[in-house]
Amino acid sequence: MGHFWAGVRARSHKVELQGIYIPHNKATAEMETSVMPLPNSIVLPMRQHVGAACLPQVKRKQHVDVGTLVGHVDARMTADIFSPVSGTVKEIRAIHYSDGRSDQAVVIVPDGEQTVDEAIRPPQVTDYPSLVEAVRHSGIVGLGGAGFPTWLKMDTDLSNIDCWLVNGAECEPYLCSDYREMVEHPDTIISGIATCLDLSGVGKSLICIEDNKPRAIETLRQAAAGDDRIDVFVLPARYPQGASRVILRNVTGRSVPRGGHLTDVGALLFNVTTMSQVGRFLQDGMPLTKRRITVMGDVVEHPQNLEVFIGTPIGEILDYCGLTEEPSKVIIGGPMMGVTQVGLESPIVRQNSGLLALGKAASQLPPTTACIKCDACVNSCPMHLTPIAIQKAYQHTDVKALDRLMADLCVECGTCSYVCPAKQPLAASVRLARSLLRSEQRKARKGN
Repeated sequence: MGHFWAGVRARSHKVELQGIYIPHNKATAEMETSVMPLPNSIVLPMRQHVGAACLPQVKRKQHVDVGTLVGHVDARMTADIFSPVSGTVKEIRAIHYSDGRSDQAVVIVPDGEQTVDEAIRPPQVTDYPSLVEAVRHSGIVGLGGAGFPTWLKMDTDLSNIDCWLVNGAECEPYLCSDYREMVEHPDTIISGIATCLDLSGVGKSLICIEDNKPRAIETLRQAAAGDDRIDVFVLPARYPQGASRVILRNVTGRSVPRGGHLTDVGALLFNVTTMSQVGRFLQDGMPLTKRRITVMGDVVEHPQNLEVFIGTPIGEILDYCGLTEEPSKVIIGGPMMGVTQVGLESPIVRQNSGLLALGKAASQLPPTTACIKCDACVNSCPMHLTPIAIQKAYQHTDVKALDRLMADLCVECGTCSYVCPAKQPLAASVRLARSLLRSEQRKARKGN
């Protein structure tokens, strides 16, 4: 163990610089989190996580309280959904996402009382299995954007695990949600990590933060003082530093084999706000019902870091923050990896950390020209892929070439499109190629 951590410290001066420098635009970084009042309605989709969609556990006209179970399904890869308000279920209706998928959603009208469900109480946790079981019923998922059920990530063989990594990089432009968590709630971050180390037996944890966040670095170092198992690892501010395989390689020097997971090389990685939420849940037993988002964009009148109830429609959030003009594009998430919305009825769900409203000038796409073979996309890809070749293979539906080019390793960071002087839609093409390759691989496995 000592040799490993000595190696990690040595790497602090040898971090790989694959990726790109991009403007951070984190204008709300030093704005304290404000709290949005109760919205007119709460819309809770049943798929707010990676895995099986939940089934509604409530009926129309039923009363619910804060923390009442609203969505559940008997499946392993899933995460329960809870009401963030007290009120009445108005309806259960179909909703549609911008990518064409559909879902069920429970719509709740708040009564303004915010009565807490009488079943809410701190969980009884005495060992690691009981910790995992408690988190299983917390509704906590990866809050960095992935949405993977946290309990399921924790429910793994720990015999090979020697590092519990906590991702506080937040490399995406505009977004300051994780940063505000680090400076406002270091206590629950450290308590969440310490409990996980106590009960898992994993000996060390590193909180990984980019060097453009000195206040967060110092705050967490002070909060962790006295616990020599927890330290802060400072990374250069380079996009996409927060991608799981990138941060693993840059912190530990380890690479995940193709088709493998971080646990295969001895590591667990959790978002810093996820760990804070675990710490908070262990203290009060309240499942995940709120989240902080950064609301920004050139047409947002009052940019801010805003705590909202999960399920708040984005239209109500933009009305609360104010708009100087009608937005031309609205994105949930950040500008690099976020998802453009087709309407303002969609709600904020638990894995969202940002909401951007952009005017026509800011959202105008430049014209696409022919590839000039500059290799900018190749030189910048954090996974050392060749995006332009993957795009061509996808255009020819050449699955064998996509396999050879390892399109499945793409982390969908958008770097290739950002650096392309020809403005080729590389990121979108590689995302589609990745999906095609994985689909064909699944078919092949079923055929065997």
